[in-house]
Amino acid sequence: MGKTLALSLEKLVEEPYASIISYPEHNKKEVSKRLRELQRLGVTALRFSGRKQVLNVPVLGKGCVGVVTIAYRKSEKVALKIRRIDADRATMQHEARMLERANLVQVGPRLLGVSKNFLLMQFVDGILLPDWLETRIAGTNVRKVLREILEQCWRLDKAGLDHGELSHAPKHLIIDQESSPVIVDFETASTDRRVSNVTSVCQFLFVGSEIAGRVAVSLDKISKEAIIEVLRHYKVVRSREAFDGVLDACGL
Repeated sequence: MGKTLALSLEKLVEEPYASIISYPEHNKKEVSKRLRELQRLGVTALRFSGRKQVLNVPVLGKGCVGVVTIAYRKSEKVALKIRRIDADRATMQHEARMLERANLVQVGPRLLGVSKNFLLMQFVDGILLPDWLETRIAGTNVRKVLREILEQCWRLDKAGLDHGELSHAPKHLIIDQESSPVIVDFETASTDRRVSNVTSVCQFLFVGSEIAGRVAVSLDKISKEAIIEVLRHYKVVRSREAFDGVLDACGL
């Protein structure tokens, strides 16, 4: 299936790639329109590789809204999110606005471009947090990575942007080659609801998930009850002082 082959836009009219461009069905007219969109974004080729599969073709990711692949703008390697035809939204503009706002506080992959059906972002070369913990749990930088995740969530809280999916975040936290965490996938993010990034990610990392057990192995003994208590205080006050209390309770 050419896992390492970059395909020019001209090749994307062929199957099974055309059906990925207009996933989940082959729509010749839609494919033609979308390829013109890619040209306007400066995309010259796509590379199909990754741990997920769509129509027996490897991709970086697949969700209810889109399929994520590697793309190229000339020689620049980027990530491309392709809107599914059956997605619950008509365009990618909302996610682009949310990602742009996150970028203002140095969170998320950089937004590089957007059109009706495509979102172009910085390619993050890394692995998902659960896999990273499996391989690095004995490393000395686990505490630093976890603290940086919380710091990014604190910045999102201050910016009034709620990610929306961090209470169950195995697919939303990537650790890059420099052991730096990147929060991804802002498709359900909102500036209209009460922010809960710090509280949600703490529940995921330290309190109520399988990941919490793995995290506890790499930290000094921490008390879930103490974490829950400081999170209650943080939800009311949401100050830097209250956030520092959260870091302390989490052993960070």
